[in-house]
Amino acid sequence: MLAPLYLDAEGVLHAVFTKRRDDLRRHPGEISFPGGRRDPEDQDLTATALREAHEEIGLPADAVQIVGALPPTPTFVTSYAVYPFVGIIDPGFAWTVADAEVEAVLELPLDAIRAGHGRQRLMRRGVPFRMDSYQVGDHFIWGATARMVADLLKRLDSLS
Repeated sequence: MLAPLYLDAEGVLHAVFTKRRDDLRRHPGEISFPGGRRDPEDQDLTATALREAHEEIGLPADAVQIVGALPPTPTFVTSYAVYPFVGIIDPGFAWTVADAEVEAVLELPLDAIRAGHGRQRLMRRGVPFRMDSYQVGDHFIWGATARMVADLLKRLDSLS
């Protein structure tokens, strides 16, 4: 998984997400960082993150400066561990989305994400639970992506 970040012309830090298509069988309509499963030809998980970002949103690997990694994030439903990498990109990239999977690319200011933090009561497979989430306009970030966002915000806060 790749968490692409960029500073806009006003110095505002943004994160790049994908909104998955609503008609997908797995994770329909969810907002996530670009990413997916490791392929056998991927040299390592960083290569996986870069390849998936290129496949999903057209972001070339050579346009990303990997600056670190976030802690592995477990998924509760599928029992996977997601390994997020943080990369710096230039602003103003012209996205090329994988239409079969991605509905839209979202470039959200981290200040707006931080301000949209809340705890939601959600129902998953008939089981109610409370979890951290982020609401930015019509965009709702929850689950493993919300946990990655929380880790990213903590890491950035520790740098200031």
